[in-house]
Amino acid sequence: MANARSRIQLTKEEQRELIEDARILQIASIDPDGRPHLVPMWFVYDDDGVMAFTTYGSSQKVKNLERDPRITALAETGDAYDQVRGLSIDGRAEIIRDPHVTTRALQLVGARYGDRPRPDPNPDAEPPPAAYKRVTVRIHPERVRSWDHRKLG
Repeated sequence: MANARSRIQLTKEEQRELIEDARILQIASIDPDGRPHLVPMWFVYDDDGVMAFTTYGSSQKVKNLERDPRITALAETGDAYDQVRGLSIDGRAEIIRDPHVTTRALQLVGARYGDRPRPDPNPDAEPPPAAYKRVTVRIHPERVRSWDHRKLG
């Protein structure tokens, strides 16, 4: 089984390609009762090349991650079994409550998912009101698992 598993793993370049192709990142945190809290999120690579997303600072996922920073993220593509590619990342969440950082993350999300160009950073600009209600969550990987069923032949 280990041989088959290693045969379908994604290379680092293929992992990056999958992340660029994926539109939604499934994010799992741990609820107070120990159950997984699973939510779909838009995401980006921030300016440091770390996967990040923004969310309301009072959201359940943020409460969970403040209590226990363990996080799992899943990106996948493919509509048929022989086309499925996936990447599962177990890591630690870093919650950033700086409206300037969140403004930048919101700009990057807007560029990725909207029709806006990638903005130039402007650290002196006043953050929009939404940036004061939201936080940025950065995912620091500790374990990565991947698969590409297209490699099964």
